[in-house]
Amino acid sequence: MNPEKAEDPQSIAQALACAKLHDVDRLDAQLMLAALLDRPRSWLIAHDDEPLCQTHGAAFEQWLRRRRDGEPLAYLLGEKEFHGLRLQVDASVLVPRPETELLVDWGLRVLQTRPSAAECRVIDLGTGSGAIALSIKNGCPAAEVTAVDESPTALATAGRNSQALNLPVTLARGSWWAAVPGQCFDLALANPPYIAPGDEHLAALRHEPQSALIAQENGLADLDCIIAGAPDHLVPGGWLLLEHGHDQAAWVRQRLTIADFTEVQTVRDLAGIERCTGGRVLQAAMSAFRVVSSAV
Repeated sequence: MNPEKAEDPQSIAQALACAKLHDVDRLDAQLMLAALLDRPRSWLIAHDDEPLCQTHGAAFEQWLRRRRDGEPLAYLLGEKEFHGLRLQVDASVLVPRPETELLVDWGLRVLQTRPSAAECRVIDLGTGSGAIALSIKNGCPAAEVTAVDESPTALATAGRNSQALNLPVTLARGSWWAAVPGQCFDLALANPPYIAPGDEHLAALRHEPQSALIAQENGLADLDCIIAGAPDHLVPGGWLLLEHGHDQAAWVRQRLTIADFTEVQTVRDLAGIERCTGGRVLQAAMSAFRVVSSAV
């Protein structure tokens, strides 16, 4: 007897049809398969009858299972667009979110009001992939930007993005302001952890680094630490801009006011959610006499 005829290879159209069985969005499936084949998505559409080799077919099947399990598309593709920049990302950093672009836009507006951008020093606290720091540098090339993170793997990712995009920033490892002892800045931005332990939203974020998401004291501990240390690290007239949770704006405004910030204000995102809050410090801090209690 003749051996059984081998199965015909799966076509691109058939592979994409499998995405529905995995409950994976068709656009996501197209982007994943395009990345695996190193082709533009438009090529897939025009060549959907092309056969897939066994290696690509098996890899695509694995990616579909991972995507169905909730792994971010950006981790599978290895990149994410943010504020016009294509950033390398992996599981060591949070996936940059569109709403964080609001923080960048606010920071760039602040820099436009400074007398000389060439003399401005900017710090991004908790840089992760470098999204905020590199977007600020891209929008204001004359500014001197420092990117801080406690995670060495996250800082390495930010460094790779800095080199790939030719946007030089200074990398500093450490916990918030402790990474830059004795240094002062004209503008500080941060998107720190602000989700409370046990929050129901964490289940959907299980593939991302939990240390970059969760903060103690009902999600407020890191925001509090950054605000308390800011006056010692901002020049007179310097700004601190913070991204926070949807229900934390009033608390952040209160803490900034207690810490002697002025022009305290909150910016809403396109959905009307209070997304970012910031303010200015009018005079240099006197650390020996300043006591800002987290219990307030």
